[in-house]
Amino acid sequence: MELTVKKQNPNDRIIAIAGNPNVGKSTVFNNLTGMRQHTGNWPGKTVANAQGYCSTQNNSYVMVDIPGTYSLMAHSAEEEVARNFLCFQKPDAVIAVCDACCLERNMNLVLQILEITDRTVVCVNLMDEARKKGISVDVEKLSEKLGIPVVSAAARSGEGLDELMEAVDCMAEGRWKAAALQTRYEPCLEEALDMMEPALAEHIPENLPSRWIGMKLLEGTSSLLKEMEQRSGRPFSEDPAVAGAVDRANGILFKDGGPPEKLEDMIVSGLVNTAQDICSDTVVYHRKDYTKKDRKLDYILTSKRTGYPVMIGLLAVVLWLTIVGANYPSELLSKGLFWIEDRLSEVFQAAGVPGWINGMLLSGVYRVLAWVVSVMLPPMAIFFPLFTLLEDAGYLPRVAYNLDRHFKRCCTCGKQALTMCMGFGCNAAGVVGCRIIDSPRERLIAILTNAFVPCNGRFPTLILLISLFFIGTKQGAAASVGSALLLTLVILLGIFMTLIVSRLLSKTVLKGIPASFTLELPPFRRPQIGKVIVRSVFDRTLFVLGRAAAVAAPAGLLIWILANVSVGGVTLLNGFTSMLDPLGRLIGLDGVILAAFILGFPANEIVVPVMIMAYLSQGTLAEPGSLETIRSLLVQNGWTQTTALCMILFSLMHWPCSTTLLTVKKETGSIKWTLAAFLIPTAAGCLVCFAAKSLMQIIGYLL
Repeated sequence: MELTVKKQNPNDRIIAIAGNPNVGKSTVFNNLTGMRQHTGNWPGKTVANAQGYCSTQNNSYVMVDIPGTYSLMAHSAEEEVARNFLCFQKPDAVIAVCDACCLERNMNLVLQILEITDRTVVCVNLMDEARKKGISVDVEKLSEKLGIPVVSAAARSGEGLDELMEAVDCMAEGRWKAAALQTRYEPCLEEALDMMEPALAEHIPENLPSRWIGMKLLEGTSSLLKEMEQRSGRPFSEDPAVAGAVDRANGILFKDGGPPEKLEDMIVSGLVNTAQDICSDTVVYHRKDYTKKDRKLDYILTSKRTGYPVMIGLLAVVLWLTIVGANYPSELLSKGLFWIEDRLSEVFQAAGVPGWINGMLLSGVYRVLAWVVSVMLPPMAIFFPLFTLLEDAGYLPRVAYNLDRHFKRCCTCGKQALTMCMGFGCNAAGVVGCRIIDSPRERLIAILTNAFVPCNGRFPTLILLISLFFIGTKQGAAASVGSALLLTLVILLGIFMTLIVSRLLSKTVLKGIPASFTLELPPFRRPQIGKVIVRSVFDRTLFVLGRAAAVAAPAGLLIWILANVSVGGVTLLNGFTSMLDPLGRLIGLDGVILAAFILGFPANEIVVPVMIMAYLSQGTLAEPGSLETIRSLLVQNGWTQTTALCMILFSLMHWPCSTTLLTVKKETGSIKWTLAAFLIPTAAGCLVCFAAKSLMQIIGYLL
């Protein structure tokens, strides 16, 4: 993947925003550009580039938020993308964002950036958190040591961003005159690099820094060399002068013997020692126990004894709040939307609109949209902010840490836990989030299993069935708590199936050894509740709702046609359900339920209304009735607790929606894997439903 830049006008200057994961890089980007790039308090969040624009009195800029990385040694896709952008896109300046609370570690990346370009400005971010922890940073002294501008900031509140852009102006215009610091390595490596530079300076394409390229040649960084050769059109590494310089340099480095890893150790130790020297007298810790609070919380949230109960408890609380909070708004919204339909119908009749057009547009398209909005919007408006609050507080990485050992046993990656969490809101978003997984094999496993986590569109169906057949139709605190607990168990089953299927895939068609996984546990932060609500509504709720509505409208038209067009006195919908009935009975369902799931392929929210319409044998979706009315209708059509249980299981495990499958196709670039993403959860759902039906029959026989 290569990051491309789109300028608004030819005079725009390009600014790259780089930094370690979880240092507030995207927050800096958002506040400078006025965009709403999704930010999250967990590492690996930025999985692609975001691009925005800002201007000062002197210049206009294209700001590019490149993937967060710990280094530029290209050990991962993100590191390679970030390195290539700095090398070949030639930004006019680089903003290196650092965390003031762990500046020494962040300095390793800054030093590597300076080896590529000295047109760098350091933004020491999160100064507000550093002050609370008793940490002070002498930015003037830090600037003297690095030889580049250094600005302190707290991007969430906008502190220091004006000064940052002044420094960017100075650097981009070439007004900064001081020489940037050059990392010094062991004498033998310095001797080798000094010997190589004259030979490389005459042959290096793209005007890249010869000292840094010499180091990459010694490391044997094949991806960089391949990129350079593609851009220059000639085999750079095979040039006799270059090859001779590399051979002589290797002779200097390894004249006393030693493994190839010796070179990387030299480079890393040089960076670490330089970073320590820079921060030794520029960062002052006024309190030795500044991480004590975080350590105490981590002991509770990540220990084997308390980590899992807290994790399950928080999930149950979020689901309970979603269930309780969504009931009344959903009912109110439904009544309002169907009242509007009645008024529109009156207008159509007064205008003399033919009945079949009225039916298609109102009873078909509009009524399906009304169902989707009334059923989907209230739970999303509650679930997404709650989920984002946990994310901003820094809890999601703790979930990944707790689940890492289980995913490791399945020969997959602990980052899959993060993508699984994204799937709770929308499986398509979870599939896109799989980009944070470095290994292609493990990324593909995460993509293929993401649908085992129920998205927001499946929650209403699960809640309804649990309430009707396992809790009871009476409302109250006990009923809502019981529904939340049973829904939590259903979700835990989905997580268990994710692990089981991941292991099967990793032991069969996607064999491999799990890649190493280093997870940073970010500090706990107090979420900005106002921003969380606004961001959740605009960036998640309305976005997902709009996408669901876009696919639900044509689905409504199709459903109306199937329910109103007859062949031989039987509607197409009834004929379709009759054809599917034998297969449905085999797995504890019936033809109507299977037909509802198939017709609900564009949006899971319409499964229940389609099912009710088919049972009532009417040509339009029925308005939502009371829970007792719906339960009576289902029982009259042969439903039992076994049917409800099998439908819950099938709703949890069946093909992803059309949007998710299109996303899988885009992410994998393969029809084969898209088909696998369709078949794997569907096969698992059929097998589990068949097993549940058989078990219930055995229990009924024994009783």
